[in-house]
Amino acid sequence: MRPIWDLCFNILMWTVFAVSVVPLFFVALAIRILTAPFDPNRRVLQRFSCLWASFYIWVNPFWQIRVKGLEHVDRRKVYVMISNHQSMADILVVYRTLLHFKWVSKDILFKTPFLGWNMILNGYVPIKRGDAESRKQCMQACRAWLDKGSSVFFFPEGTRSETGAMRPFKLGAFQLALDSGVDILPMVIRGSREALPKHSALIHTHSDMEIEVLPPIAVRRSDSQEAAVALADETRTAIAKAVKPQLS
Repeated sequence: MRPIWDLCFNILMWTVFAVSVVPLFFVALAIRILTAPFDPNRRVLQRFSCLWASFYIWVNPFWQIRVKGLEHVDRRKVYVMISNHQSMADILVVYRTLLHFKWVSKDILFKTPFLGWNMILNGYVPIKRGDAESRKQCMQACRAWLDKGSSVFFFPEGTRSETGAMRPFKLGAFQLALDSGVDILPMVIRGSREALPKHSALIHTHSDMEIEVLPPIAVRRSDSQEAAVALADETRTAIAKAVKPQLS
């Protein structure tokens, strides 16, 4: 009976997603048009996007997400936000913080109907893997958002971990922080790998997830690659210590 129940539950949840994504996108489009004259950082649209993502948590009675550590966030400051990456469910988990930021994400996701178009409306930053010019443009866009007052969010592992063990961190986010003199805001996500495993579209029931915002890591300007390596190692160590010991 359990496999049949899981199948029915997944059909229901993916149907809710398919039915809701179109009207919610048009609400986002209307918000972007109406707020464009007075909201250059698109904060209202970001808040709506957080609520849009939260909707899929609220309609799923078997998922629970706890948010901890928001007292570490100074909302007057911008950050380079960093987290481990276990699952596509991480996107929903991070949105539950209701923080203002711009995602850095694979360019192909921006082509996804409705969801990708909302990413464009929000001004999120695309990057193409293995493309040096795309990486350069990504960093320029991130610097511009930081200068305007928007934080930027990276998954520096570059892809989701299949085992839960953290992968090495790429240096781009840390070089950006050092170039801009912007503090790192590390976060740790727990439990999302079981909710929506990599290479699977099956939503698992009874998933208990958590995101914890860790204390910021102070950054001083530097153009040294050694400094970027040290900052990446410090951030990765802080996150790894906060993940379950067997995942670190």
